[in-house]
Amino acid sequence: MDWIINGLIIILLVWFLVGRILPAKGVKQMTTGELRKIAGDKTRQFIDVRTPGEYSGNHIKGFKNIPVHELRGRINELSKDKEVVVICQSGMRSNKASKILAQKGFTEVTNVQGGMSSWRG
Repeated sequence: MDWIINGLIIILLVWFLVGRILPAKGVKQMTTGELRKIAGDKTRQFIDVRTPGEYSGNHIKGFKNIPVHELRGRINELSKDKEVVVICQSGMRSNKASKILAQKGFTEVTNVQGGMSSWRG
């Protein structure tokens, strides 16, 4: 009986962790190389969800800083009519932010894989 309970706990833990790592349904993924080709495109919105300190230390021109923990309260600063491209340091916070945007009804959301750690520019 104990092995059944332990097995269920392990399954639930794996399910939880996979849900946190995988991108949200409908969220596209792009590399920093692909980002380089579209950076500055006025038909898209670019947001950096890192902290203000991280952003001020190094950021990509044209990206607006909206820290992930402030995103729900500042969602009205973004238009649902334009694609939102989201970046952070490694891709984890931007993945979380992308999920929030998708839950709030944004249909064109793209997460930058690898984040600023992969950006060379």
